[in-house]
Amino acid sequence: MNLEALCKEVGLSFYDDELVSENGKKIYRIYVQKEGGVRLDDCAKLSEILSPIFDVEPPINGEYFLEVSSCGLERKLSKLDHFAKSINELVKITTNEKEKIEAKILSVENENIILENLETQEKTTINFNDIKKAKTFVQW
Repeated sequence: MNLEALCKEVGLSFYDDELVSENGKKIYRIYVQKEGGVRLDDCAKLSEILSPIFDVEPPINGEYFLEVSSCGLERKLSKLDHFAKSINELVKITTNEKEKIEAKILSVENENIILENLETQEKTTINFNDIKKAKTFVQW
């Protein structure tokens, strides 16, 4: 089953998925994006498409709850693809050397992420493997 293709059917783009345990219940969560923002009915449409498919081919073993959600304005970037889907957004990065960077994502080339430093406007390149954690943020 191709989650990306199923998301596209309802005008959404697949961002990520995760399995979490909350209050003793397993939740299989799918995060999606859409130009202009994800609305509640977008999530409901995707959920209606996925539910019968997951009844036949469950994404995980055992009992779980399916949740479809917007990935939000401020979100974790844990895959190279997440950076590619976040071009022109602001990001806070902590490197493996504990250096903290606030920048704008300009582009992604192979495993390198090209950034513009928010303070100096200088362009810099960081390798994806040198990033300990990263998160988009919004400047109000």
